Amino acid sequence: MDKPIAQMPPVPRAPKIAPPDGACDAHVHLVGGRSDFPLWDGRVEDPARDESGGPDFQGWLDLYRAHLDTLGFDKGLIVHSILYGTDNKVTIETLKHLGPNFKGVGLLPDTATDADLDRFADQNLVAVRLNYVHGGVLTWDGARAMAPRLAARNLHIQMLLHSHLHIADLAPDIRALPVPLVIDHIGWPDLSLGTDDPGFQTLLKLVGDGHAYIKLSALYRLCPAPYDDAAPFVEALARANPDRCLWGSDWPHLMLNGAAMPHAASLLDAFHDTVTDTDSHTRILKGTPDALFFG
Repeated sequence: MDKPIAQMPPVPRAPKIAPPDGACDAHVHLVGGRSDFPLWDGRVEDPARDESGGPDFQGWLDLYRAHLDTLGFDKGLIVHSILYGTDNKVTIETLKHLGPNFKGVGLLPDTATDADLDRFADQNLVAVRLNYVHGGVLTWDGARAMAPRLAARNLHIQMLLHSHLHIADLAPDIRALPVPLVIDHIGWPDLSLGTDDPGFQTLLKLVGDGHAYIKLSALYRLCPAPYDDAAPFVEALARANPDRCLWGSDWPHLMLNGAAMPHAASLLDAFHDTVTDTDSHTRILKGTPDALFFG
């Protein structure tokens, strides 16, 4: 059966404030054309294509470079998309084309062997991803068991969760992890609960104490533009510990699930409108990703 087709991202536009030199967009996905890389049978959609049936993989690389150049980023973190399951080839091939200013996050199952981890680390991948919201191939128990082997290879864990549902139960394990944990999309909170929600307060404490990193990303999945409802959460996290905060565009905005397609520049503008001091901008957009991904 044919799958729904993702939307093409909009033509990029420049943000109101340019990021600092050497800044990193710390959350994007790369896809290929319809036949460039094998898609996972369990995917919920197919990669976007334009009226001509493209772009192919090279076309997507060109679109990504235009995204980076227009927003003003020099570095990037490519997060493997579940559209391709555990086959990390599209992400690894992307890293080969982009060079040393780019790192990747891939997928590994609970059953990954030492040889799998060695190969993973040799391919310019810096972290494994765990999806605690939608499920996937890596469980929390599997990630915890794998963590010492990840630490031995200078790898870490990136994770999608709901702070209001999951963080309280996970917090003791997070504090004990021997590797960094990066939480995506401001912890995907229920914005209606406000920043006083106990789950979000636990997340703030973990970030503030240096036990977790947080991506100030994907606000469009939580509320409509101009993302004012998410601003108090972003502000609180940045204030808690800018050295544990990262920013990512989530380009090209896959699996919207009813959310409106955003302009990446509008997401960066919302970050600058909420986090207003230049020192925090530099630490979040450059210093933190440099230390975590490129150090």
